[in-house]
Amino acid sequence: MFTGLISDVGQVRSVERRGPSDRRLVIATALPMAEVAIGASIACSGVCLTAVATGPDWFAVDVSAETLARTTIGAWEAGRRVNLERSLKLGDELGGHFVFGHVDGVATLAARRSDGDSLRLSFRLPEALAPFAASKGSIAIDGTSLTVNEVEGSSVGVAIIPHTQKATTLGGLAAGDAVNVEIDMLARYVARQIEARLPGAGQAAERGRAA
Repeated sequence: MFTGLISDVGQVRSVERRGPSDRRLVIATALPMAEVAIGASIACSGVCLTAVATGPDWFAVDVSAETLARTTIGAWEAGRRVNLERSLKLGDELGGHFVFGHVDGVATLAARRSDGDSLRLSFRLPEALAPFAASKGSIAIDGTSLTVNEVEGSSVGVAIIPHTQKATTLGGLAAGDAVNVEIDMLARYVARQIEARLPGAGQAAERGRAA
């Protein structure tokens, strides 16, 4: 589990194809790798991946065909900048929102404009994810915890303050760039409860009439 507060911006050092579809990525980082054990989870631009090898300033992860198909990682090449966050430890401060590293889909940056020192970014979500976005709700874009400022159809707008521009990859995005999106887990559970209760409500009413 993560918070969506980026700890470091790393860089893909190499991409190696493993078998017909899997890949191994080596990512350079300033994270304190002496504290990271083999098997630890690291969110890489929002995708929870397992460190399978480590060095003083790098770690390696294996990426399955499923993950490559459902995230932006399939397009990553050497030199790609990547938002990094280590998993939460008991007692850590939760400064963003609960982020699980389970990417729901890929969105596209539709527009960007300056707003004082901040940036206003508008992302076009996949249609299936649009209902989960709510104004003043939370969303994770490339692993970064953000507050949704406005929602219009399948588009969501967010503001990127100067600190976030410097501490993440979001400040360097251009129109048309693809990003990983994770919707707020609370929205996901509320939607699931509504879906589950609607049929049940009808069945309960039938049982009540039968009694």
